[in-house]
Amino acid sequence: MRVATRIGSVVMTVAMVALLCLFARNTAAQSSTVRIMSSDGVEPALATLRPQIEKSIARKIDVQSSSSQNLVNRIKTGEPFDVALLTTGTIDDLVKAGKIRPDSRVPFARAGVGVGIRSGALKVDISTPEAMKQTLLNAKSITFNSTGATTAIITKMFDGLGVTEAVKSKLLTSAVSGVAQQNVIDGKADLILILIPEVKGYPGLDYMGPLPGAFQSYINFVGGVSTNTSDPAAAKAAIQVFTTQAGVAILRDKGMEPTAQ
Repeated sequence: MRVATRIGSVVMTVAMVALLCLFARNTAAQSSTVRIMSSDGVEPALATLRPQIEKSIARKIDVQSSSSQNLVNRIKTGEPFDVALLTTGTIDDLVKAGKIRPDSRVPFARAGVGVGIRSGALKVDISTPEAMKQTLLNAKSITFNSTGATTAIITKMFDGLGVTEAVKSKLLTSAVSGVAQQNVIDGKADLILILIPEVKGYPGLDYMGPLPGAFQSYINFVGGVSTNTSDPAAAKAAIQVFTTQAGVAILRDKGMEPTAQ
């Protein structure tokens, strides 16, 4: 009888320890952060939506922002992440590389290219192709992110306006996020050409408007879930916030055009 009682006690103790371990693992998982890799173009909206995302997933988020290409390079070298909010092409590239779950892609917004100047500087006219051309020719220096998705759009506009050679010596580019904006704020450049969300409302800059229609083009953004995330449900829920009514409103406010259906 005593042996049976002891065996029962041991079994009960083992069961309780197992339950406590399981509880501890679940608690740790729920308290861990969700790591988000975000393109610079998405970051303004993400920063505003952060409280809603954290409330939705009951987790804190850790945001890493840079150009989509820089983030892809980091992901491919093994940097851990749970969610990627990047350009369509880079997300597709990561799907092929086995870094993003193919069935997790969620298109949520697109953004055009805009022009900014230092706050308080004289306004510039970019309303027509000819006005844009004169503004570029009159500028002492022009800046943009050389690794950004907009580079091809900008260089195509230079070619279309016939100013490629004329502006070549004026270009002040950088591959580091935020440097182009700071170049204008510090007076090192007269104009910044960048995605609208990256200039609209940026402290120290005045947004002049989008590129003239003939030269405007859009960068599409997609959310994707890492193949190595420990909690795909939380990662997916974080992306879905961008497709909610509140998310769509914030995207528009930050200069993006929601595309989620």
